[in-house]
Amino acid sequence: MRGGRRIAAVSDAAFDLAPGECLALVGESGCGKSVLAAALLGLLPGNARTAGSARLNAAGGAAEPDAADGGAIELLTASEQELARTVRGRRIGLVPQSPAAHLTPVRTVRAQLEETVRELTGVRRSGARADAERAADRAAFPLDHLDRYPHQLSGGLAQRAATALALVGDAPLLLADEPTTGLDRDLVERTVDELRRHTDDGRALLMITHDLAAAERIADRVAVMYAGRIVELADAPAFFGTPGPRHPYARGLLDALPERAFRPIPGMPPELGALPDGCAFAARCDRATAACEALPVPADGVACHHPVGPPPAAPGGPTPAEATEPTGAQRSEEDGRRARTA
Repeated sequence: MRGGRRIAAVSDAAFDLAPGECLALVGESGCGKSVLAAALLGLLPGNARTAGSARLNAAGGAAEPDAADGGAIELLTASEQELARTVRGRRIGLVPQSPAAHLTPVRTVRAQLEETVRELTGVRRSGARADAERAADRAAFPLDHLDRYPHQLSGGLAQRAATALALVGDAPLLLADEPTTGLDRDLVERTVDELRRHTDDGRALLMITHDLAAAERIADRVAVMYAGRIVELADAPAFFGTPGPRHPYARGLLDALPERAFRPIPGMPPELGALPDGCAFAARCDRATAACEALPVPADGVACHHPVGPPPAAPGGPTPAEATEPTGAQRSEEDGRRARTA
């Protein structure tokens, strides 16, 4: 930033993503979601700096930090040449947040789709037309609009054109940054269902979205970001159902929906250039105490000093309700103590 000021747009983000899995990344505008996606593709501004590791394994999913190399690419340190020639479009597809800015203004949608088909799939010019139309149909882009230029498209049509371009190469990993922006509900559901089919064919999907209904429809897991940090990572059925989110901010996001409590979260998010030393959500949280002056350490999928409810049960272990229910032996022992004291 000007004056030598540094802003930590994303800090300590940690997750893995497997083939056949969709992770929905949700949170308020400006929390760092799109910055995270841009970092994975090497599309950050020239003055940006990254640290840590982001590995793409041979199958296209995000590699585990301690996994064997297996042909993994370290995305944060890869050269521009490697990213341009072997990653973007081929191993990682992108549905951009601002599709109109990513479409070439002097070429029709058809021309851009056909060029992408030839470049990513090796199909000859004679076969590119049919493949381009198939990609358009997958994204619900009307075929009679293919010969239009970007400036002749509505926001929703530009969004569908960008989605069609991202689907062309069937990349093993797809980053979809607000892929339902500008679409009516029927088209939202159609787009989400197509992205789900893309994932069910063994590809990974990181979907960045404000649309919690769309996230519930498609996601296997949900990551909630606030002020540049992932504050909760949970299985989607538990997050949207029972027991629900455990971080107060994540619970507030769901409670703000009209079909739920329709209760907005008070206050505004902090500026990323002026984050507190402790919990960034404390000023808006009704559970905050003096403990929140220290930065919470993630545990059991949530970074909060005062999470809501018990931690999730370990796989194959008892549910939280079962874990607190006394066993038969414990009940017999308790009954014996009561009898003795009587």
